[in-house]
Amino acid sequence: MVGFAQQKKRRLLGPFSLLVLVAGLVWAGGFIAFTNLVPRHVADGFTQTDGIVVLTGGTHRLNTGLSLLSDKRAEKLLISGVYRGVELEELLSLSKRAPAELECCIDIGHEADNTRGNAKETLQWVTKTGFTSLRLVTANYHMPRSLLEFSYSLPETKIIAHPVFPEHVKVDQWWRWPGTAGLLIGEYNKYLLVWLRQELARLTDIEILK
Repeated sequence: MVGFAQQKKRRLLGPFSLLVLVAGLVWAGGFIAFTNLVPRHVADGFTQTDGIVVLTGGTHRLNTGLSLLSDKRAEKLLISGVYRGVELEELLSLSKRAPAELECCIDIGHEADNTRGNAKETLQWVTKTGFTSLRLVTANYHMPRSLLEFSYSLPETKIIAHPVFPEHVKVDQWWRWPGTAGLLIGEYNKYLLVWLRQELARLTDIEILK
């Protein structure tokens, strides 16, 4: 009886182990492809757009957005995901720009608390302004997921990626840097969840995980 139970257990474990192995290989292959989606440089830094959107998360992103606005790459700038209670003057004081220089052309959004929220907040801004093209500023490792969310929420809007490059993120040799590897793995898993949510929404015509 014991021998029969062990044989049955082995028969069950065999297919399960194979399934886990295949799933692991698919995940690993997808992860390698994902790392190649992470930008290494700004592919288009000069095309004019109607607006610029900066996703909060560091002064480098903000300074980049302000520089683009100052260089007349767009008419207006939206800083999305700003903490409630933080006003424009406080944000500009963190940058290298004088507040009076650009504040007439800057809007800030307080509603978003994640990347999907950034996309929805930007959709409201685009609807209000009538803009049809945007330059999206965020960290390079965050760009693939951001583009996935923004392309889904703003399908009619032209979006140009403008990544910034945090010094602590070593994308070119991520396998040598545990911190970067962990960051990319986390972003990849989030990317998969966003993709799955969007595909289910397309198949069912129902928005889920709001």
